[in-house]
Amino acid sequence: MSRCERDALPAFFLIRCTNLRSLRMPKFSSIPLPPALYQSLETLGYAEMTPVQAASLPAIITGRDLIAQAPTGSGKTVAFGLGLLHRLDPAYVKPQALVLCPTRELADQVAREIRRLAAAIPNLKVLLLTGGVALGPQLASLRKDSHVIVGTPGRVQELLAKQALSLAKVRTLVLDEADRMLDMGFEEPIRAIVRHLPPRHQGLLFSATYPEDIRKLGHELLREPFEVTIEGVEEKPEIDQRFFEVELARKPAALAALLAEYQPESSVVFCNTRRDADDVAESLGKAGIAALALHGDIDQRDRDEVLVRFANRSCSVLVASDVAARGLDIKDLAAVINYELPPDSDIYLHRIGRTGRAGRTGLALNLVTPREMPRALALEAAQGAPLRWEKLKAAGKSDGLRAAMVTLRLDAGRTDKMRPGDILGALTGHAGLPAGAVGKIDVFPTRSYVAIRRADAAQALQRLREGKIKGRNVRVVKL
Repeated sequence: MSRCERDALPAFFLIRCTNLRSLRMPKFSSIPLPPALYQSLETLGYAEMTPVQAASLPAIITGRDLIAQAPTGSGKTVAFGLGLLHRLDPAYVKPQALVLCPTRELADQVAREIRRLAAAIPNLKVLLLTGGVALGPQLASLRKDSHVIVGTPGRVQELLAKQALSLAKVRTLVLDEADRMLDMGFEEPIRAIVRHLPPRHQGLLFSATYPEDIRKLGHELLREPFEVTIEGVEEKPEIDQRFFEVELARKPAALAALLAEYQPESSVVFCNTRRDADDVAESLGKAGIAALALHGDIDQRDRDEVLVRFANRSCSVLVASDVAARGLDIKDLAAVINYELPPDSDIYLHRIGRTGRAGRTGLALNLVTPREMPRALALEAAQGAPLRWEKLKAAGKSDGLRAAMVTLRLDAGRTDKMRPGDILGALTGHAGLPAGAVGKIDVFPTRSYVAIRRADAAQALQRLREGKIKGRNVRVVKL
């Protein structure tokens, strides 16, 4: 794109689509990208751009700063991933791009997507720097230079303070989920990090919402940013929303009653505080419902275990705070339950939007105390339709919420050259289990997890403890 074409780009771009099937998007081949990126896009099966990619990529690849408002799942990672990779010099092994994300989980997803986009670029290195894990290995990784840094503001700021990280050669800064980073109190760390960047860097800010504090931050940190707003980039899923009025003291029992009545195969219960998340998970456990809490006070290894157990169906209910759940890729979620209504309708829509994906009908159940009624009325006004109120039924049996699978943890992982096939072979060989009794297998650097059908879990545990995997004894624990 020529300088004249760049200058002709408008200062603001709005796409509003109510039905994407009737809107034909341009192909990636219509924009100038290096051959290696075209190769990766072809391998990944990416042909047509999404609206946020079509609106933002022409400005990004010409070097413009950008503010983009786009919902989660709209393709923004590919947009800024292609943009920052387009500007990289692979032969110069220094950090040339920095992506800041609000949570460890989102940072990990972003790093993986950038690696996939960069697969055809020889020796391109992406380094993940997040809190909640030991600092030592990250310091060791920093001794080997990388091209792209993906991290959380707190850990990046910590490494800058230790002078273990240099951002002097960064060409592109990406602030991903900027609204959530401000909600989490990261504004000052972000400003401190920006002071370490060279003056002439490109700044890209992506946010699901565009409140005044995001607008102010964007215009203070960016130079004449090109603005993109994407509205309705996805067809709205069909979600059955039901509301139940309940006294505060009866909430724990009411939640157990809802789970017993609807018996969703998997559900996320949203709480507004970390303490509530712990209390609710403990209360459900006492009621015989397999539930685990997920919030910011849980260390990384325990978070990994919680998410593994939820994904492999050995835990049917995840009790989470908004911050902890941000960026989580939870597929096939049967229901979302709001233990307490959030303070605004945007957060509510973001919560319930996790169910009813891929053309399925979703279910959103909401417990509302009298003091929360103003929030319910505000939500009704925002939706422009009356809420569906129902009566709570008496608690029934919760047998259907007993997890079908049990997770076994093996104290060996990728650093021990452990592979999923090794674990499956041990279970179906010496342990004598049918292949159908073995569920999802996850291998981490020093630990591995395998889901076993509940009826076969005791046999699997005993046989694995008695036998060997890859010729060695491995400690096995039932979670």
